[in-house]
Amino acid sequence: MRTVAVLGGGIGGLAASYYLCKSPHVTKVVVVEASSRCGGWLWSTRRADGAVFEHGPRGIRPAGAVGRNTLNMVDDLGLEGEILPVTSSHVASKNRFLYVGGRLHRMPSGISGLLRIVPPFSRPLLLSVAMEILVKKRREEDESIHSFVSRRLGMELADLAVDSLCRGVFAGDCRKLSVRSCFPLLYHAEQRRGSLALGFMLGSGPGPVVPPGPLAQRSIKESWAQWSLRRGVESLPESITDFLQQSGRVELHRDAAVRHVCPSASGWMIHLEDGVISADHIISALPAKALSSALPPSCQLLIQELQDIPTVTVAVVNLEYDGSILPVTGFGHLIPSSEDQGLLGVVYDSVPFPEHNRPDGQTTRLTVMMGGAWFQEEFGAPEMATQEQLLARATEAVRRHLGVMASPIWSRVTLQRDCIPQYYLGHHRRVESMRSFIRKNNLSLSLVGSCYDGVSVNDVIFSGRTAVEQLLGT
Repeated sequence: MRTVAVLGGGIGGLAASYYLCKSPHVTKVVVVEASSRCGGWLWSTRRADGAVFEHGPRGIRPAGAVGRNTLNMVDDLGLEGEILPVTSSHVASKNRFLYVGGRLHRMPSGISGLLRIVPPFSRPLLLSVAMEILVKKRREEDESIHSFVSRRLGMELADLAVDSLCRGVFAGDCRKLSVRSCFPLLYHAEQRRGSLALGFMLGSGPGPVVPPGPLAQRSIKESWAQWSLRRGVESLPESITDFLQQSGRVELHRDAAVRHVCPSASGWMIHLEDGVISADHIISALPAKALSSALPPSCQLLIQELQDIPTVTVAVVNLEYDGSILPVTGFGHLIPSSEDQGLLGVVYDSVPFPEHNRPDGQTTRLTVMMGGAWFQEEFGAPEMATQEQLLARATEAVRRHLGVMASPIWSRVTLQRDCIPQYYLGHHRRVESMRSFIRKNNLSLSLVGSCYDGVSVNDVIFSGRTAVEQLLGT
């Protein structure tokens, strides 16, 4: 394999490039990024006074094979001294809230929380789990998350907890999202064990094996629930970019949008605004719709499947208040769609990561997330939504939900357009169809990123690793 072109310099494209550089079988890697910066949705603002604000993912989970894989990468990049861990005993891990009926409710945690009735739920959660074992397995190929959870655990959990969770993770509607694609562990637990409880106790099938390196071993020993980096999560793509540039095998093009790609005798010709790049293989980390507009007409079936993957827009409003203004401490609160469709959740950033506060004087940092699958309905077309409108809605939510009457001393509104792909029913079939088309037509093309196999940072990084291993046969 002489030259591999990686289209897209978000975390998926950077991860794929990182793994390519680890192989002696690749001579040259060409990374093409349309914007002036790499990192995609991993985007941090570092103020001159030392405060850090995240405009995308903020805490990364260490659990599972994909979590260990990311920590192994962090270790390899020399970032272990920058890690900010949050343990499972930390108040931000134990206290998570729902805003229901005009007030905050702490989500049940621990055995005592599962055994008793905890508002807004009308019965102990352990009862729902115990009854779930008796629910008959269904053999449908796919099902919405809401249908799956209401069938197995009850309508109340689906309407409140799972509806809110899907809004927090996917900014999406659990009545449309696929349980098989969004929560494959739940789907396979039912299919292979007949029950979620049995699936978690006995395992729901084989998964990827990633031996833990020193940092991942530390995360297990210290029982981390999540982690960030001292200068924000954008430090991760920045460190990967530095690694790539120092490798001597990577050619990095910024401000270089891909116009179209054409098959050639040796692989592909990639047409940019100011030139052409030839490559033996393409790893595309572009958003699905961006790739669809670059492919040749001979890929019409693939183009259509790519265009059929929807995305949602999220308004991220970072707020800073003077003093300690929270009435409760925890990670934050989520809002079910029945309470307020436009508001997805509020993260109490200063609680899990006080190191990101400015060092002089006590302040409180919050992030309000809005829109998602309901953006158009609540705020109109993204291009018509004003920063003033979004800031007003966010500060009003903080006032109403948390009783904060003061005005923020600093704010930033970021409109993340088309930032989270939505895995609707049948998504797994669509992805299988696309990869089948690529194989049958012998296209030297790999698909990585959040549009296909998981939207979390860990999933996206692992998709880059998987694509490289499949390409190189390792």
